[in-house]
Amino acid sequence: MKAAANPTFAEGIGRTFGRMWRTGARCERKARGWLVARGLKPSVATGVLLTVKLMVVVMLLYSAFWLALLLLFMVLGSWGARRGGLGEDEQKPEWRMGLSGYGLYRGDVRVDPGSPDDD
Repeated sequence: MKAAANPTFAEGIGRTFGRMWRTGARCERKARGWLVARGLKPSVATGVLLTVKLMVVVMLLYSAFWLALLLLFMVLGSWGARRGGLGEDEQKPEWRMGLSGYGLYRGDVRVDPGSPDDD
């Protein structure tokens, strides 16, 4: 029988997040104690810390919104470029016999510098 089982990846991640949570809670308790030691009432110190946490969450959501919007514009731009939306209505020139003789035509217009008398 093994002395200790190897923890799985999920267990390791869970323990890491648990340590981070405990560290954050400990820092919050220390900050609240520091504010109370400076003369704030405990309820006011809790409100100040709650306000700071709320501001941090709002800033993170604001940043995430703009990053998501930037990513959306990048995806839409690359999608539009891949579909070739800028030059779709242009026809490719082709050599053929047209109203102005044999030459290079784009649609019904001759685009090569030949003379109309060429046959």
